[in-house]
This record gives sequence, C-alpha cells and structure tokens, in this order.
Amino acid sequence: MVEVFRATWVVAYRELLRFVSERSRLLSSFAMPLLFLVIFGAGFNRIVGTMTPGVDFIQFIYPGIIAMTVLMTSVMSGLSVVWDREFGFLKEILVAPLGRSGIVLGKALGSAAVAIMQGTIMLILAPILGISITPMLVIKLIPTLFVISVSLSGLGVLVASRMRSQQGFQIIVQLIIMPLIFLSGVFFPVNNVPTWLEVISKINPLTYGVDAIRQLFLGGVMGQGSYTIGVTVLGHTMTIFEDILIVSIFGVVMLLMAAWSFRKQE
Repeated sequence: MVEVFRATWVVAYRELLRFVSERSRLLSSFAMPLLFLVIFGAGFNRIVGTMTPGVDFIQFIYPGIIAMTVLMTSVMSGLSVVWDREFGFLKEILVAPLGRSGIVLGKALGSAAVAIMQGTIMLILAPILGISITPMLVIKLIPTLFVISVSLSGLGVLVASRMRSQQGFQIIVQLIIMPLIFLSGVFFPVNNVPTWLEVISKINPLTYGVDAIRQLFLGGVMGQGSYTIGVTVLGHTMTIFEDILIVSIFGVVMLLMAAWSFRKQE
C-alpha cells in the first residue's frame, strides 16, 4: 500500500511539473474547444434558435465545451507515457520498487489536476455568454470534472500502454476523441436524433459526463419546452448522481485494465 501511495504521488507530481514547464500545452489545449464554441456557436445559434426556454444554442453547448476541454487534456495525458517509453524513463519507473497501480493512478490524478485547472479557466467565458456562475456551482463542478478527467485519463493511459511512438498514439487518440466528442451530446440533444444514433450516443461514456455538467449549469431549465435536454435511458431521465456513477464505473474499468497492461510489461 505504501508503494502505491508513493508511486501515485511521484508520478502525479511529475505530471504537474511537466504541465507548468510547458506553457504552450496550456494554450494549445484551449484551441479546439474555443474554435468549436466560436464557429458552431456563431454559425448555428440563429439557425437552431432556442433549445428550451431561456437557453440558446451557445448556452447549450458551453457545458459540452468544458467537457471537451477535459476530454482532450485527459486522454492526451497518455502521450507522456509514450514519451517516457521513447526516452527510456518508463523502463526506469517499471523496474523501480513502485506499485504498477500507483503509476497508473498517478498519471490519471496528475492529468486530472491539469484538466480541472483548464476546465475552471473556461468559466471565464460564462458571463460573456450570459451564463450565471455561483460559488455553489463551482463547488459542485470541480468534483464532477475530477471524476470525468480521472476516468478519461484511464482510457488515455490504457491506449498509451501499448503504443511505441508518439505519432502512432496521436493518430489512435484522434480516432477515439472525435467520435467521443460528436456522439456525446455536446452539440445536440441525444434524445432527439435517429434511433441508431441515439443508441450509439448512450453507449458513449462521455455522454453522461456532458449531461452531468450541463445539468449543473442548466438545472433550472432542464426539460422545459419541447426539448428534454437531460439524457433519458429507457424513459428515465438521468440524474447527476447517476451520470457520475456511470462515468466512475467506466473509469475504474479503464484504470484496472491500464494497470494490468503495465504489469504484463514487467
């Protein structure tokens, strides 16, 4: 147990130091989410109109953009694993007396801390978009982002555990990230799409992360009017707790699989 805690702390701290030393990484992580927010928001806001009373299209996609920021940062955290493998540092970690579970958890927690910082920075845009921010909302948002980011970091580390080059990892991750984003309800309610698309979207674990964040921001107007913004499964509208539970289960599975994958490399 001591080895697990030590490995977790050492690896997580190293991830934070790497992030602080690479300021370009902070700016690049905001590029795509802001691009989607500006282009899709400006392009479709008048066309789509009001999603539900009091919520326009930009306000609807804004919580999804925060989830997108967390997704990209979390999954891309696996790139550091590939980088460490290429330069031989990963081999040193694996032969050190550190628990494999601690190594994986440290990677996930380190990237989660980074993702939370980036997600909260996105809150600066909220007043500009007409979205009210309260201290209670921020208090609820941070643990929600934490669960989502740790879970998705597990996915990134799992993929990275079997990759041998940074280029190959980036290609695979892009093939994973884009479907996760577009099938998670970031840009449209998943309850109002063709059945086949709805089924695929509700298999996507990020869908429930997006729904949890959206309910935090738009909880007062969820389900009003002709649209039901909250994700419904078998006629049941998911609560924030149920959304987080599904994401947590996914995260536990990913972390366990990543730890198993690292043990196979001993």
